[in-house]
Amino acid sequence: MVLDGSNLNPLLTPSDGPPVMVENQTGKGDVLLVCEHASAALPEALGDLGLSPRALESHVAWDPGALAVARTMAKDLDAALVAARFSRLAYDCNRSPERADAITAKSERFEVPGNAGISDQERERRAAAIFQPFRDTLVAMIETKAPRALVSVHTFTPVYHGQRREVELGVLHDADSRLADALLARATQVTGLRSERNAPYGPADGVTHTLRSHALPRGLPNVMLEIRSDLVADAHSQDRVGRDLAALVRAGLDALDEED
Repeated sequence: MVLDGSNLNPLLTPSDGPPVMVENQTGKGDVLLVCEHASAALPEALGDLGLSPRALESHVAWDPGALAVARTMAKDLDAALVAARFSRLAYDCNRSPERADAITAKSERFEVPGNAGISDQERERRAAAIFQPFRDTLVAMIETKAPRALVSVHTFTPVYHGQRREVELGVLHDADSRLADALLARATQVTGLRSERNAPYGPADGVTHTLRSHALPRGLPNVMLEIRSDLVADAHSQDRVGRDLAALVRAGLDALDEED
């Protein structure tokens, strides 16, 4: 899909604000953090997509706690953080425009009426308004900061389709497992969390788009961290887990340096 919104009605208005934010842009750390599912907000033009307030506050709309954890990590690592400002139900910034689930009509048990049967033009409009600026900002930050590693921060729901998930920290990777391997070797000791490789999702689920698009072509060590959301349900736990994960990332990078 060619993303060109010039011939489309604009999706976003001045009251919506920009689709992407960068925090701690002047940070001197050697890690670049990404949070694609940071927000449950929807552009004004999309209304509520036909969903209840309860659904729009749930994990189907965003990754609860992920932004708070990423912000703590950014502080501890003195790292810049790139985060999406709109819900993945408007457009999932961790999916390419060619994928149907970039704008999903159903997430777990929730139907999303406002996303059902939308036209190719509407898909292009949303991708041009939300995904393109996010991608361009991330590319610009990589080029400006020249980071040592790219780390994407997410949370996942503890119960999915009625099944309890026992994993507490997922350490995800695509073709490059260097950083993931280093983190998994230290995760339990540093964080105390039950950690698994490529769980509860993995590359086959299409969740490593950011890593594939931005880290692999540049040879950047990279990882996607998935924290079970009940473990970061309040400010205290978000800060604690964020600090632990920052320490884990630093330990993992130190280990890679020793191997070089």
